[in-house]
Amino acid sequence: MTAKLLGIAIKPQRLQPMQELATVELSVELGLIGDSCGKPGPRQVTLMTQTAWRAACADLGVDLPWTTRRANLLVDDLPLFQTTGARIVIGDAVLEITGETDPCSRMEKAQQGLFEALRGDWRGGVCCRVVQGGLLALRMSVVLK
Repeated sequence: MTAKLLGIAIKPQRLQPMQELATVELSVELGLIGDSCGKPGPRQVTLMTQTAWRAACADLGVDLPWTTRRANLLVDDLPLFQTTGARIVIGDAVLEITGETDPCSRMEKAQQGLFEALRGDWRGGVCCRVVQGGLLALRMSVVLK
């Protein structure tokens, strides 16, 4: 399956607003360069689909920016449900899906009902670890293997 990279965002400090970028370097050691959560581990990078985000917003009758979810990467559409162990290739970069990104209480603070709207069918996206680094840029092809 192939998709397009529609959004890149980092949070330079924990609990701070997300900053959208046009390009970013992805590193095995640091995740997305400049992101405070990039240390090696199963939740190094988070990725969600625009399709799932729009569905969650539609359930609530709101139009929220995708960065409200606090995911690092936004792709147009990929079948992410139960894909633990699959790989995502973006240019030279390779991510391994380590599991579902469960919604947190911050979602409810952002919009009443958002926590529940993101539960089920992995609507909140996936957590990944970086297998191979590389430069990411908007509109790049994203391949799920």
